[in-house]
Amino acid sequence: MTQHFSRRGFLAGAGALVGAGVLGAHSPKAQAEMAPLALNIVDAAGNLALTRPIFDEFAAQNPSLVSRFVYSNAPAPQLPTKIQAQQRAKRVDIDMAIIGPDAMSEGLQSDLWLDIMSMPDHGLPDLQNLYQPPAWRMQALTQGRGVTVTYYPSGPLLEYMPDMVSEVPQTPEELLAWAKQNPGKFIYARPANSGPGRTFLMGLPYLLGDRDPRDPVKGWDKTWAYLKELNQYIEYYPSGTSAVMRELGSGARAMTVTTTGWDINPRALGVVPAKAQVGRFKDFHWVCDAHYFAIPKGVSPERVAVLLEFIKFALQPKQQAYTYDAGYFYPGPAVKDVPLSMAPQQSQDIIKKFGRPEYASWIADYPIELPLDPRPLVAAFHRWDQEIAASK
Repeated sequence: MTQHFSRRGFLAGAGALVGAGVLGAHSPKAQAEMAPLALNIVDAAGNLALTRPIFDEFAAQNPSLVSRFVYSNAPAPQLPTKIQAQQRAKRVDIDMAIIGPDAMSEGLQSDLWLDIMSMPDHGLPDLQNLYQPPAWRMQALTQGRGVTVTYYPSGPLLEYMPDMVSEVPQTPEELLAWAKQNPGKFIYARPANSGPGRTFLMGLPYLLGDRDPRDPVKGWDKTWAYLKELNQYIEYYPSGTSAVMRELGSGARAMTVTTTGWDINPRALGVVPAKAQVGRFKDFHWVCDAHYFAIPKGVSPERVAVLLEFIKFALQPKQQAYTYDAGYFYPGPAVKDVPLSMAPQQSQDIIKKFGRPEYASWIADYPIELPLDPRPLVAAFHRWDQEIAASK
């Protein structure tokens, strides 16, 4: 049986499961009867770098609902297993997860996430009308089990140190030839736990002309053959992108795959030298990315009600402007009509200094593809782990 939560009903003091409709209006008396909640947020996407100010502002404006947010981090591949164990024990202590398509896909396969959009009184705005078109397409991947909070066109791009790479590869074949001539100098992270790694994996079928870019099992013959050949010249695969950027910044590696955000942010932080450059492949296709708020099944109705209030708050343009941050998920906002001029001055200064003018034309001129659907994406991760990384 599907459970239905009344958001406004709880906020009126009901705090219980309801069928449909509204139990009451928001009243000061009812709020006084509620104890504000400490809500546990797990970030498996690095998203709090963008959205922490939104959480802080909501807590400051709603002290009767939230006493505090408690934050923790978890690797994306491990989070679904952790939530599943809590659900089996009927002791779910993760109130909301911030995830990318990787953990979203794994969670959909295991039926971990609450079906937010099927709630009769979720209180969220018309998302199709609110979102940028690609963000709305990314929302469809959640099957209603999450809400898109940030979006970007992603990649795959090539980032390189110009003093170590005299001629940037223009095609996958040229990248392979360069890696062969410079063994150990090209690196990328495990796709199941890396946005750039995942984007590279999903972008290759378009670049190589594979039979079906949406089917990694039957349609990626060229991609799997290419990755196996490239594997010969890669020393190892880090478990996350941060480690890749540290190696690029230290000079241990000369080139990696990247995204708009992973290009801008590490240079802004000084992890990668400002002189690092980016290139794109010929016949380029973007594979976009997003972060989601998802609520595990088993979270109590009173907590779900407050979380829905928070999600609604986070989708307001003023709050979305925070997601420009330091370029980590550039641009960042999922909703329409949130220009850089709305962002905090520090964000504006960082983007102006470390952003790249060519990104605007690249985003406008090249097709933006969706990432794989949940089942194919999980299949691609598993096959990469077994056939590519296993040899390392």
